[in-house]
Amino acid sequence: MRIVLAGGTGQIGQILRRAFKDDEITVLARSSGVRWDGRTLGPWTDALSGADALINLAGRSVDCRYTAANRRAIMDSRLESTAILRTAILQADAPPRVWLQSSTATIYADTYGPPNAEDGVLGAEGMPDTWRFSYDVARRWEEAAADTPVRTVLMRSAMVMSPDRGGVFDTLRTLVRRGLGGRAGSGRQFVSWIHDVDFANAVRLLIENEDLKGPVNLAAPNPLPYGDFMAALRKAEGIPFGLPSTKWMLELGAFAMRTETELVVKSRRVVPGALMQAGFTFDFPEWPAAARDLAARRRAS
Repeated sequence: MRIVLAGGTGQIGQILRRAFKDDEITVLARSSGVRWDGRTLGPWTDALSGADALINLAGRSVDCRYTAANRRAIMDSRLESTAILRTAILQADAPPRVWLQSSTATIYADTYGPPNAEDGVLGAEGMPDTWRFSYDVARRWEEAAADTPVRTVLMRSAMVMSPDRGGVFDTLRTLVRRGLGGRAGSGRQFVSWIHDVDFANAVRLLIENEDLKGPVNLAAPNPLPYGDFMAALRKAEGIPFGLPSTKWMLELGAFAMRTETELVVKSRRVVPGALMQAGFTFDFPEWPAAARDLAARRRAS
Protein backbone atom coordinates (compact mmCIF):
# COMPACT_ATOMS: atom_id res chain seq x y z
CA MET A 1 0.00 0.00 0.00
CA ARG A 2 0.96 3.63 -0.41
CA ILE A 3 0.33 5.48 2.84
CA VAL A 4 0.81 9.15 3.73
CA LEU A 5 1.47 9.94 7.40
CA ALA A 6 0.86 13.59 8.21
CA GLY A 7 2.75 14.49 11.38
CA GLY A 8 4.24 11.01 11.41
CA THR A 9 7.44 11.67 13.39
CA GLY A 10 6.00 11.16 16.89
CA GLN A 11 5.37 8.02 18.92
CA ILE A 12 2.24 6.95 17.02
CA GLY A 13 4.00 7.57 13.72
CA GLN A 14 6.89 5.43 14.93
CA ILE A 15 4.48 2.59 15.76
CA LEU A 16 2.86 2.77 12.33
CA ARG A 17 6.13 3.09 10.43
CA ARG A 18 7.33 -0.04 12.21
CA ALA A 19 4.14 -1.96 11.49
CA PHE A 20 3.88 -0.86 7.84
CA LYS A 21 7.59 -1.23 7.06
CA ASP A 22 6.82 -3.34 3.97
CA ASP A 23 4.50 -0.69 2.54
CA GLU A 24 5.39 2.61 0.88
CA ILE A 25 5.26 5.28 3.57
CA THR A 26 5.50 9.04 2.95
CA VAL A 27 5.86 11.19 6.07
CA LEU A 28 4.72 14.82 6.00
CA ALA A 29 6.68 16.70 8.65
CA ARG A 30 8.19 20.08 9.39
CA SER A 31 11.79 18.91 9.70
CA SER A 32 12.11 15.62 7.80
CA GLY A 33 10.46 13.54 5.09
CA VAL A 34 8.28 15.58 2.73
CA ARG A 35 8.24 19.10 4.16
CA TRP A 36 5.00 20.81 5.09
CA ASP A 37 4.05 23.44 7.66
CA GLY A 38 0.64 22.01 8.54
CA ARG A 39 -1.09 25.23 7.49
CA THR A 40 -0.61 25.96 3.79
CA LEU A 41 -0.78 24.12 0.48
CA GLY A 42 2.44 23.26 -1.29
CA PRO A 43 4.30 20.56 -3.25
CA TRP A 44 3.52 18.10 -0.44
CA THR A 45 0.00 17.73 -1.86
CA ASP A 46 1.47 15.61 -4.70
CA ALA A 47 2.04 12.82 -2.16
CA LEU A 48 -1.72 12.48 -1.66
CA SER A 49 -2.45 11.73 -5.31
CA GLY A 50 -3.58 8.12 -5.66
CA ALA A 51 -2.56 7.17 -2.13
CA ASP A 52 -4.26 4.20 -0.52
CA ALA A 53 -4.56 6.03 2.78
CA LEU A 54 -3.92 9.39 4.42
CA ILE A 55 -3.40 9.15 8.16
CA ASN A 56 -3.37 12.47 10.01
CA LEU A 57 -1.43 12.38 13.28
CA ALA A 58 -0.49 16.07 13.41
CA GLY A 59 -0.98 18.02 16.61
CA ARG A 60 0.97 19.37 19.57
CA SER A 61 1.26 16.93 22.49
CA VAL A 62 -1.37 17.33 25.23
CA ASP A 63 1.18 16.20 27.83
CA CYS A 64 1.76 19.72 29.13
CA ARG A 65 0.30 22.35 31.44
CA TYR A 66 -2.80 23.89 29.92
CA THR A 67 -1.58 27.47 29.92
CA ALA A 68 -3.22 29.92 27.52
CA ALA A 69 -0.29 29.60 25.10
CA ASN A 70 -0.30 25.80 25.23
CA ARG A 71 -4.07 25.68 24.74
CA ARG A 72 -3.77 27.77 21.60
CA ALA A 73 -0.95 25.56 20.29
CA ILE A 74 -2.89 22.35 21.01
CA MET A 75 -6.05 23.61 19.34
CA ASP A 76 -4.49 25.44 16.40
CA SER A 77 -2.05 22.67 15.48
CA ARG A 78 -4.95 20.23 15.16
CA LEU A 79 -7.49 22.43 13.43
CA GLU A 80 -5.05 24.02 10.96
CA SER A 81 -3.46 20.75 9.85
CA THR A 82 -6.81 19.00 9.51
CA ALA A 83 -8.30 21.91 7.57
CA ILE A 84 -5.43 22.08 5.08
CA LEU A 85 -5.53 18.32 4.52
CA ARG A 86 -9.26 18.58 3.88
CA THR A 87 -8.61 21.35 1.35
CA ALA A 88 -5.93 19.24 -0.36
CA ILE A 89 -8.34 16.30 -0.59
CA LEU A 90 -11.07 18.47 -2.07
CA GLN A 91 -8.68 19.80 -4.72
CA ALA A 92 -7.00 16.49 -5.59
CA ASP A 93 -7.68 14.88 -8.96
CA ALA A 94 -7.03 11.47 -7.40
CA PRO A 95 -7.61 11.84 -3.64
CA PRO A 96 -6.57 9.15 -1.14
CA ARG A 97 -8.88 6.16 -0.97
CA VAL A 98 -9.45 6.67 2.77
CA TRP A 99 -8.68 9.40 5.31
CA LEU A 100 -7.91 8.21 8.84
CA GLN A 101 -8.23 11.27 11.05
CA SER A 102 -6.87 11.24 14.60
CA SER A 103 -9.27 11.92 17.44
CA THR A 104 -9.32 10.88 21.08
CA ALA A 105 -11.35 8.76 23.48
CA THR A 106 -11.43 11.74 25.84
CA ILE A 107 -14.37 12.99 23.77
CA TYR A 108 -16.53 10.70 25.90
CA ALA A 109 -17.97 11.72 29.24
CA ASP A 110 -16.27 10.92 32.53
CA THR A 111 -18.07 7.79 33.71
CA TYR A 112 -18.05 4.96 36.24
CA GLY A 113 -21.15 3.45 34.65
CA PRO A 114 -21.66 1.50 31.42
CA PRO A 115 -18.78 1.69 28.94
CA ASN A 116 -18.92 3.99 25.94
CA ALA A 117 -18.97 2.46 22.47
CA GLU A 118 -19.20 4.79 19.47
CA ASP A 119 -22.80 5.64 20.38
CA GLY A 120 -21.80 6.48 23.96
CA VAL A 121 -22.23 9.68 25.93
CA LEU A 122 -20.10 12.60 24.76
CA GLY A 123 -19.36 15.82 26.56
CA ALA A 124 -17.80 17.54 29.54
CA GLU A 125 -20.86 18.55 31.57
CA GLY A 126 -19.88 19.24 35.16
CA MET A 127 -16.17 18.65 34.52
CA PRO A 128 -13.26 20.92 35.48
CA ASP A 129 -12.27 23.59 32.97
CA THR A 130 -9.21 21.69 31.76
CA TRP A 131 -11.35 18.63 31.02
CA ARG A 132 -13.86 20.75 29.12
CA PHE A 133 -10.99 22.09 27.02
CA SER A 134 -9.94 18.54 26.07
CA TYR A 135 -13.48 17.73 25.00
CA ASP A 136 -13.72 20.94 22.95
CA VAL A 137 -10.47 20.08 21.19
CA ALA A 138 -11.75 16.60 20.30
CA ARG A 139 -15.13 17.87 19.09
CA ARG A 140 -13.70 20.62 16.89
CA TRP A 141 -10.95 18.32 15.61
CA GLU A 142 -13.55 15.88 14.31
CA GLU A 143 -15.70 18.65 12.86
CA ALA A 144 -12.71 19.95 10.88
CA ALA A 145 -12.60 16.67 8.92
CA ALA A 146 -16.25 16.74 7.84
CA ASP A 147 -17.69 16.70 4.31
CA THR A 148 -15.05 15.23 2.03
CA PRO A 149 -15.58 12.97 -1.02
CA VAL A 150 -13.51 10.14 0.51
CA ARG A 151 -14.29 7.60 3.20
CA THR A 152 -13.30 9.22 6.48
CA VAL A 153 -12.62 7.43 9.76
CA LEU A 154 -12.37 9.36 13.04
CA MET A 155 -9.94 7.38 15.17
CA ARG A 156 -11.05 7.89 18.77
CA SER A 157 -7.91 6.43 20.30
CA ALA A 158 -7.41 5.42 23.89
CA MET A 159 -3.90 5.63 25.35
CA VAL A 160 -1.61 3.71 23.00
CA MET A 161 0.85 1.61 24.98
CA SER A 162 4.22 0.87 23.40
CA PRO A 163 7.69 0.20 24.84
CA ASP A 164 9.14 3.23 23.03
CA ARG A 165 10.81 5.90 25.11
CA GLY A 166 8.82 9.05 25.76
CA GLY A 167 5.36 7.50 25.46
CA VAL A 168 2.66 7.02 28.06
CA PHE A 169 3.81 3.50 28.95
CA ASP A 170 7.32 4.84 29.50
CA THR A 171 5.95 7.50 31.85
CA LEU A 172 3.85 5.04 33.85
CA ARG A 173 6.71 2.55 33.99
CA THR A 174 9.00 5.25 35.38
CA LEU A 175 6.48 6.02 38.12
CA VAL A 176 6.27 2.33 39.02
CA ARG A 177 10.03 1.89 39.15
CA ARG A 178 10.33 4.92 41.44
CA GLY A 179 7.80 3.44 43.85
CA LEU A 180 5.08 5.91 42.83
CA GLY A 181 2.86 3.53 40.85
CA GLY A 182 0.07 3.15 43.37
CA ARG A 183 -3.56 4.20 43.44
CA ALA A 184 -4.25 7.74 42.17
CA GLY A 185 -7.11 9.38 44.01
CA SER A 186 -9.78 6.76 44.60
CA GLY A 187 -8.19 4.40 42.07
CA ARG A 188 -11.69 3.61 40.79
CA GLN A 189 -11.40 5.72 37.63
CA PHE A 190 -11.30 3.57 34.49
CA VAL A 191 -8.29 3.45 32.19
CA SER A 192 -8.86 2.81 28.50
CA TRP A 193 -5.79 1.65 26.62
CA ILE A 194 -4.64 -0.27 23.55
CA HIS A 195 -1.46 -2.28 22.92
CA ASP A 196 0.67 -0.93 20.06
CA VAL A 197 0.41 -4.17 18.07
CA ASP A 198 -3.40 -4.08 18.25
CA PHE A 199 -3.40 -0.38 17.40
CA ALA A 200 -1.39 -0.96 14.22
CA ASN A 201 -3.48 -3.98 13.24
CA ALA A 202 -6.66 -1.98 13.80
CA VAL A 203 -5.34 0.82 11.57
CA ARG A 204 -4.68 -1.73 8.83
CA LEU A 205 -8.26 -2.98 9.18
CA LEU A 206 -9.59 0.57 8.93
CA ILE A 207 -7.69 1.02 5.67
CA GLU A 208 -8.81 -2.26 4.15
CA ASN A 209 -12.43 -2.54 5.36
CA GLU A 210 -14.47 -0.13 3.26
CA ASP A 211 -17.53 -0.53 5.49
CA LEU A 212 -15.82 1.26 8.38
CA LYS A 213 -16.30 5.02 8.48
CA GLY A 214 -17.12 7.77 10.94
CA PRO A 215 -16.14 7.44 14.60
CA VAL A 216 -14.26 4.25 15.52
CA ASN A 217 -12.93 3.58 19.02
CA LEU A 218 -9.36 2.27 19.05
CA ALA A 219 -9.29 0.75 22.52
CA ALA A 220 -8.87 -2.67 24.06
CA PRO A 221 -12.19 -4.32 24.99
CA ASN A 222 -11.39 -4.46 28.71
CA PRO A 223 -10.79 -1.10 30.38
CA LEU A 224 -10.08 -1.44 34.08
CA PRO A 225 -9.86 0.72 37.21
CA TYR A 226 -6.63 2.66 37.66
CA GLY A 227 -5.75 0.84 40.87
CA ASP A 228 -5.93 -2.55 39.13
CA PHE A 229 -4.17 -1.15 36.06
CA MET A 230 -1.16 -0.01 38.07
CA ALA A 231 -1.10 -3.20 40.16
CA ALA A 232 -0.76 -5.23 36.95
CA LEU A 233 2.02 -2.94 35.73
CA ARG A 234 3.86 -3.24 39.04
CA LYS A 235 3.65 -7.03 38.79
CA ALA A 236 4.97 -6.95 35.23
CA GLU A 237 7.92 -4.86 36.40
CA GLY A 238 8.55 -6.91 39.55
CA ILE A 239 7.84 -3.96 41.85
CA PRO A 240 5.90 -5.05 44.97
CA PHE A 241 4.68 -1.66 46.20
CA GLY A 242 3.43 1.61 44.82
CA LEU A 243 2.82 4.71 46.90
CA PRO A 244 -0.80 5.90 46.58
CA SER A 245 -1.42 9.52 45.62
CA THR A 246 -4.05 11.80 47.12
CA LYS A 247 -5.61 14.65 45.16
CA TRP A 248 -3.16 17.26 46.45
CA MET A 249 -0.23 14.97 45.71
CA LEU A 250 -1.48 14.49 42.14
CA GLU A 251 -1.78 18.24 41.66
CA LEU A 252 1.74 18.78 42.98
CA GLY A 253 3.15 15.95 40.86
CA ALA A 254 1.40 17.17 37.72
CA PHE A 255 2.81 20.64 38.26
CA ALA A 256 6.31 19.25 38.73
CA MET A 257 6.00 17.07 35.60
CA ARG A 258 4.48 19.96 33.61
CA THR A 259 1.30 18.04 32.81
CA GLU A 260 -2.37 17.85 33.93
CA THR A 261 -4.07 15.50 36.39
CA GLU A 262 -6.85 14.82 33.86
CA LEU A 263 -4.59 12.26 32.20
CA VAL A 264 -4.86 9.96 35.25
CA VAL A 265 -7.97 11.14 37.11
CA LYS A 266 -10.65 11.24 34.41
CA SER A 267 -12.57 7.95 34.19
CA ARG A 268 -12.37 6.82 30.56
CA ARG A 269 -14.39 3.65 30.06
CA VAL A 270 -14.32 3.10 26.30
CA VAL A 271 -14.89 -0.09 24.30
CA PRO A 272 -14.29 -0.88 20.60
CA GLY A 273 -17.83 -1.45 19.35
CA ALA A 274 -17.18 -0.92 15.64
CA LEU A 275 -13.97 -2.98 15.61
CA MET A 276 -15.62 -5.90 17.37
CA GLN A 277 -18.60 -5.77 15.03
CA ALA A 278 -16.17 -5.86 12.09
CA GLY A 279 -14.64 -9.06 13.48
CA PHE A 280 -11.35 -7.60 14.70
CA THR A 281 -9.37 -9.95 16.98
CA PHE A 282 -7.18 -8.41 19.67
CA ASP A 283 -3.80 -9.98 20.41
CA PHE A 284 -3.88 -8.28 23.80
CA PRO A 285 -7.47 -7.85 25.04
CA GLU A 286 -6.45 -7.92 28.75
CA TRP A 287 -4.07 -5.48 30.41
CA PRO A 288 -1.98 -7.88 32.58
CA ALA A 289 -0.77 -9.82 29.51
CA ALA A 290 -0.23 -6.57 27.58
CA ALA A 291 1.78 -5.12 30.47
CA ARG A 292 3.99 -8.22 30.64
CA ASP A 293 4.69 -8.05 26.90
CA LEU A 294 5.46 -4.33 26.96
CA ALA A 295 7.71 -4.63 30.02
CA ALA A 296 9.65 -7.52 28.43
CA ARG A 297 10.10 -5.64 25.14
CA ARG A 298 11.29 -2.55 26.98
CA ARG A 299 13.87 -4.56 28.96
CA ALA A 300 15.10 -6.14 25.73
CA SER A 301 15.48 -2.81 23.93
